Amino acid sequence: MKNTDKAANLAHETFDKIADASSHAAEALGEKGEQLKSAEQHLMKNCRSYVRDYPIASLGIAAAAGFLLSRLLSRR
Repeated sequence: MKNTDKAANLAHETFDKIADASSHAAEALGEKGEQLKSAEQHLMKNCRSYVRDYPIASLGIAAAAGFLLSRLLSRR
């Protein structure tokens, strides 16, 4: 086998390994994305429920958060 054939085979093997690794990484990221989407939906459901159950406290929290954000951003 010539050196160029060996180099070509090595390049193909390396490319296949990289493609396989990137495929596994993409699959793992897809699964994590689904988990994050599920967690977001769960948190939004809990937040809506809290606002529905405690509307006055929710308004107070929103006002306090807005005040703190405005103070932090105005110091720039």
